[in-house]
Amino acid sequence: MKNLFLRLCIAILLPIALVAEEEIPPYFLIGKSDASMAETTQKVKSALESKNFSILGAYSPGRNPDLFVIAYTRKDLQKTTLKVQDRGALASVLKIGLVKKDGKINVSMLNPMYLFYAYLMDETDTYSAELRSITGAIKSALSSVGTEFTGFGGGEEPNDLKDYHYMMMMPYFTDPVELNEFESFEQGVSIIRKNLDAKKGNTVKVFEVVCENEKVAIFGIGLLDDEKGESYFLPLIGEDNIAAMPYEIILQGKEATLLHGKYRFALHWPELSMKQFMKISSTPGDVEDFLKSLTE
Repeated sequence: MKNLFLRLCIAILLPIALVAEEEIPPYFLIGKSDASMAETTQKVKSALESKNFSILGAYSPGRNPDLFVIAYTRKDLQKTTLKVQDRGALASVLKIGLVKKDGKINVSMLNPMYLFYAYLMDETDTYSAELRSITGAIKSALSSVGTEFTGFGGGEEPNDLKDYHYMMMMPYFTDPVELNEFESFEQGVSIIRKNLDAKKGNTVKVFEVVCENEKVAIFGIGLLDDEKGESYFLPLIGEDNIAAMPYEIILQGKEATLLHGKYRFALHWPELSMKQFMKISSTPGDVEDFLKSLTE
């Protein structure tokens, strides 16, 4: 009788354990398009807008015409993520990647739940209903573009994402790089905008989100330096994961920070081997230099 009881307990609890340990992929391949890059881009934008998502900006990383990224958000997503005060607003900006290969356009998306678990951490469970509803709306919108939604790029378990780091002694989400502290939020926004307009550090502004009431601003920034920017490091780590770009500065109150490159690159390219990671060993520092110049 005792053994029967134990077997019943295992039978009941095992599926729950398996669900809890299921890995989440960082990206989904939505589908492949025979249309041009311009036509495919417009189709993606229209699909997102049909579900009230706003297009924040778009660009070709490294000026490569075969690569394109669309950044988007929605008001309810912004409202939810702003409740998470430790840079949670970074999770309000999602991305679509388009990569031209063999005459076709591969359309992929950064998996919202992957990003939510990493950036919102334990608060992902608090706002699970809202976040999953938004994710469902994205997939529903993009079903007019493609219906594959095949996960790729590796995967991590939810609890590991909440406390993600590449390996021992490497930075976490909670170890940002401090860029500058301004006299006021308004001054910070003004200085960053001015430097972006001047394309300081071989950068280009892809998008900006400014939440005046909460004193939070996010700037999505393309890194166009030929020797150290996207055209250098993306071919080394994999252009399929292009929906990881662009890099962001977040201004909260008076302080501007960015996520450490050794965290952010590893998170968005979780399949990187140590050998591949070492090929871009200087890139985290280069990114910091580019973005720091925008805050000075």
